[in-house]
Amino acid sequence: MGSNHHRLLSYTKLISSHIGHSRHHEALAVFRHMHSSLSLPLDPHVFSLILKSCSSLHLPLLATSIHAHLTKSSFLSNNPFLSSSLLHFYGACLSLHSAHQLFDETPHRNVVVWNTIISLYAHNHNLPIAFELFHSMDIPPNDSTFNPIIAALAQNDAPFKAITFYRKMIDLNLKPRLITLLALLPASVAIAALNLVKEIHGYAVRNMIDTHHQMSSGLVEAYGRCGCLAYSDSLFWRMKEKDVVAWSSLISAYALHGEATTALEIFEEMEVAGVRPDGITFLAVLKACSHAGLADEALWYFGKMREGYHVEANSDHYSCLVDVLSRGGRLQEAYEVIKGMPVKVTAKAWGALLGACRNFGELKLGEIAGRALAEVEPGNAANYVLLAKMYASVGRMEEAQKVRREMKERGVKATSGSSWVVYSES
Repeated sequence: MGSNHHRLLSYTKLISSHIGHSRHHEALAVFRHMHSSLSLPLDPHVFSLILKSCSSLHLPLLATSIHAHLTKSSFLSNNPFLSSSLLHFYGACLSLHSAHQLFDETPHRNVVVWNTIISLYAHNHNLPIAFELFHSMDIPPNDSTFNPIIAALAQNDAPFKAITFYRKMIDLNLKPRLITLLALLPASVAIAALNLVKEIHGYAVRNMIDTHHQMSSGLVEAYGRCGCLAYSDSLFWRMKEKDVVAWSSLISAYALHGEATTALEIFEEMEVAGVRPDGITFLAVLKACSHAGLADEALWYFGKMREGYHVEANSDHYSCLVDVLSRGGRLQEAYEVIKGMPVKVTAKAWGALLGACRNFGELKLGEIAGRALAEVEPGNAANYVLLAKMYASVGRMEEAQKVRREMKERGVKATSGSSWVVYSES
């Protein structure tokens, strides 16, 4: 008996190690060996671990058979952590409806179970039900209850709501963790809330998590996008370990501020440091070229990305290339890039070409871009207005009126301009 128990512990540790290193097939092999060879009943913790592998490998048949076994063994009646693992599997691999049904059937719901179902809805951007569950909790929430909702609000263009929800968390005397701050930073950046970025930074320093590479890189980007390039630069050079995310964040910050020369110099320093750039790095480099009108340099870096580093160009890279060529008046080249794109042409690319055609008086290409935009984003009034103005500028009033009629027939309305300020009494 003692020998079997010792083997059970050893196998459990081995499974945990495999899963920790994403070796899920190996974890399942050990689990099957344990299940067939050990006379000792398996511990519930083993099933919690193996359900993670079922989720990662998307194995619904194995997971549902484990669920049946756990129900027969009465493990679920008094083990909310095991219920939480099952909930996560059902939500990730089957359906939210199945997960919610299982949640309703769970007899003992601790905060972990509540957090799992709320997190599933938040990650699926179903915030109304996530909030409904949050407000129906019959036990006090913890910080993990708030984190997925804050992140989902920030990702769904609701930064003010994300910050308000964060304040509610603080009012309950719950302590933010690294994951909380990382979720909150994008919301702060979205409204250029520099004071909140500084608050996050100060909290991170006081709690000794400011040196975490994700936190440091996030702050480099946040300060840069909120107008504090000096803070961004200083923070970056104080980092002990600078990974590709950190380098990309600093290049992006300088690109945003129109400091193309410095951005490109930092890219060269990154290469010298032996850090391999990725797609996000090259996107920052291309944006730097675009803001400074460096069309030849953009073409060179685009080629280097694909041929030198074998990084596959996506629609954002192509849109940036079209933008920089269009800004430089090289409209035919920009159009050739669009025609040769192996990925779907986005509104960004067509919009850059249309705007440049307006600036340079190139009506023929402007018509092509305008018609393409009418298909890609038919609800954007700016595209119709711009094309109509191009027709009007050369005296082709009939075509201008036709574009405006088409806009009206499609129910597209031009929205009024707006602006906002963040007010603080402090």
